[in-house]
Amino acid sequence: MCRVAAGILMFFSAVLMAANVHSAERWAKLPAFPPMPPAKTSGMAPVNDIKMYYAEYGEGEPILFIHGGLGSADVWGYQVADFAKDHRVIVADSRGHGRSTRSEQPFGYDLMTSDYVALLDYLKLDKVTLVGWSDGGIIGIDMAMKNPEKLTYVVAQAANVTTDGVKSDATDNKTFKEYIKAAGEAYRKLSPTPNGYSAFFKQMMAMWGSQPAWTADDLDKIKVPVTLAIGDHDEAVKRDHTEMMAKQIPGSKLVILKDASHFAMLQDPEGYNAMIRDAMTGK
Repeated sequence: MCRVAAGILMFFSAVLMAANVHSAERWAKLPAFPPMPPAKTSGMAPVNDIKMYYAEYGEGEPILFIHGGLGSADVWGYQVADFAKDHRVIVADSRGHGRSTRSEQPFGYDLMTSDYVALLDYLKLDKVTLVGWSDGGIIGIDMAMKNPEKLTYVVAQAANVTTDGVKSDATDNKTFKEYIKAAGEAYRKLSPTPNGYSAFFKQMMAMWGSQPAWTADDLDKIKVPVTLAIGDHDEAVKRDHTEMMAKQIPGSKLVILKDASHFAMLQDPEGYNAMIRDAMTGK
């Protein structure tokens, strides 16, 4: 009887240990957005038909960080704090996101890319390293195809180049649902149209249903150095899609972010920042 009891105790102890390990997995959680450091300059840039929020930090070679869909520049707190030590860091809110306004034009990657090109012109920046997360990475790839003269390097994390690169159940994922909720709360605090999140979300979903739609020939024309990164537990983008992109974009580098999901820049900021620095130095 004692042996049976001991065996049962060991079994339940193992179950509890496994549960604790699983609950502690960083890729399964959405960390809070870190506070942003004080900006050196910030403002609303008149670009195309909108007013685009931007902020600048530090001095040195310029790096532009572009956030993902539904979010804002405020997701980059860990990265800004690190890279502003030795770079001129620029963050911005994409049209209709965060503090930026929007127009009657429907959302589209080409349009949002043209906004960022116009922002670089407004800030008198000839070339930047562009780090993009999710939609920001897609914008980076778009710019590499259409405005390569603006780019020194592109780091695109969790980007896709066709709609079938996204998992069909992405928005049903627990962590992704938490992000959608957190993004909504931030939108209501930052946006000039604080009550418009539901309509905004539907419009973004409509864009995601048809864009991007690039071909292998499109990707083959990219000449800008590109690093493609994806978390090994990404909730939204298929890993084999990222691997396909790495094969199609000439000279591109593929990085798998360990124990990280779609939100790697929040879950492992030290590793994420090291990945960016390695990419920029050709490691």
